[in-house]
Amino acid sequence: MPISSKRRLVQAAALSLLALACTTTLAEGWPTKPVRMIVPAGAGAAPDVIARILGEKLAAAWGQGVVVDNRPGAGGIPGMSALAKSAPDGYTIGFVPAAMGTITPLVFKNPQFNPDTELSSAATVGISPLMLAVPATSGIQSVADLAKHAKANPGKVNFAAPQLNSLPHLAGEMVNKAGAMGLFTVPFRAPPEAVTAVLSGDATLTIDGVPGLLQHVKSGRLRAIGVTSAKRLPGIDVPAVAETYPGYEAIGWFQIIVPAGTPQTVIDRINADVNRITASPEITTRLNEMGVYPRQDSVTAARSFFDEQQKAMKRLVADLGIQAQ
Repeated sequence: MPISSKRRLVQAAALSLLALACTTTLAEGWPTKPVRMIVPAGAGAAPDVIARILGEKLAAAWGQGVVVDNRPGAGGIPGMSALAKSAPDGYTIGFVPAAMGTITPLVFKNPQFNPDTELSSAATVGISPLMLAVPATSGIQSVADLAKHAKANPGKVNFAAPQLNSLPHLAGEMVNKAGAMGLFTVPFRAPPEAVTAVLSGDATLTIDGVPGLLQHVKSGRLRAIGVTSAKRLPGIDVPAVAETYPGYEAIGWFQIIVPAGTPQTVIDRINADVNRITASPEITTRLNEMGVYPRQDSVTAARSFFDEQQKAMKRLVADLGIQAQ
């Protein structure tokens, strides 16, 4: 081998070792300054509230501030693209809801970020199942009753979907498909409008997060007929949809996601601290009150969970024939 070629190989190896050393040093001292947590939702929204609860505990664990950076709008694209384009140095992390991580890249023609190449899961915070509700005055007592009623009244049973292509909308379409119900989907701009449609009798069914519907169930105005988790939820005596349609599951979730290339030792630290915090009785109780059920995963398991959820959404969007807009 020519001397010049050997020299280039030696120089390349030296540069690689230097880069590795710098990364290791960075990770060992992390964090030495405040960490920015991007939340692709507005201030006061459920993801923002949960992110701030977690951020407060992480700040105490890290000895550095955790600054919540709200980037709402356009299906979470401003926040997700900002996260994807951030330096992978551990000082920018994202608190990402399921829809922004797996649905937005499928239903927008130009999502401006690629979850496969630009982002990486660091920790799972928890899952957030949905609830199916009908007017309390209706004769529908179960998901099976809903299917029977819909088939007896083709095209006349309305599903009030909170926002087009949202997770509740897709969860409803999954129920519709599983039971061959022929529901007529009416998308609304926001969950409260969909709930109002059911309360007023203009729609037969809506689906949303548990806390948003449970208050109306407890008041006697709505009847809960199913939850979208694989099993019944603790403390809520409502059947899982999977009891009628085996294999059905459509859950929301929250993960801490970082830019691809973030040092593994930093990711491991984030994972360990998030798991410890969400396992505490205090945080478990606070999250449960918001309809979120903490889940402690290893980094590998968190990434596998994201991949599984992403594949499930891809199949569903394809099956429903949803076109990116």
